Amino acid sequence: MRIATWNVNSIRQRLDHLLTWLRDSAPDIVCLQETKCLDEAFPREGIEALGYNVVTHGQKGFNGVALLSKYQFDEAQPRLLGDDEDVQARFVEGVVSLKSGVIRVACLYLPNGNPVGSEKYPYKLKWMSRLLEYSRQRLKTEEPLVLAGDFNVIPAPADVHNPAAWVNDALFRPQTRESFQTLLGLGLTDALRAVTDEPGQYTFWDYQAGAWQKNWGLRIDHLLLSPQASDRLTGVGIDKHVRTWEKPSDHVPVWIDLDLEAA
Repeated sequence: MRIATWNVNSIRQRLDHLLTWLRDSAPDIVCLQETKCLDEAFPREGIEALGYNVVTHGQKGFNGVALLSKYQFDEAQPRLLGDDEDVQARFVEGVVSLKSGVIRVACLYLPNGNPVGSEKYPYKLKWMSRLLEYSRQRLKTEEPLVLAGDFNVIPAPADVHNPAAWVNDALFRPQTRESFQTLLGLGLTDALRAVTDEPGQYTFWDYQAGAWQKNWGLRIDHLLLSPQASDRLTGVGIDKHVRTWEKPSDHVPVWIDLDLEAA
């Protein structure tokens, strides 16, 4: 089973890219972020024509997440619990039945948090605390769980081209990285780091200053796995070639392969 995550940076602008990639890569479950449209405006027809079931949690012009699955969802739930006043569309989870049980996939678009001196950084940290509580509760079920998405977290110096330039950025501040490590401390596995310690495994390149051409990248798109999922991990990949396409997203897809057989 292949599960992927991709911040498409506007589903309507990047629909042709998405459809091409879906045909080429044929992932079983896909988590999309920054869809930037209301649920009723999501261009689901072309995606459904490729055999995917679609669940969206959208917002006009900003944020927005979606789950695509070749298998029917047993259940799907938008919103991250813990703050009824938070109206930003940043989270959706779905459950799929397998011969061995179920797998739960949560698609998330964690707040950026910049500028740090504004209300945006406390919001980011509070959101991470809510994600921590969600994960703590979900791990109690001892089922395969995948948290996938744009975390807006650079976990370590090896995950950014020039660490010194990012020390005061919300993505790399010590409190941000500590919150991410606390998440891993619950028992979640960073899928990519489970298979390689190599630096330069970037998933995002800014549009400015020739970042892509110079490979000035960041690794901020992650797939975190519960023990029941990490035990089945057989591969991880970053589809960097997608960044070379015309008018691309500034992120590229990241995927994992799990030795799980769908029902």
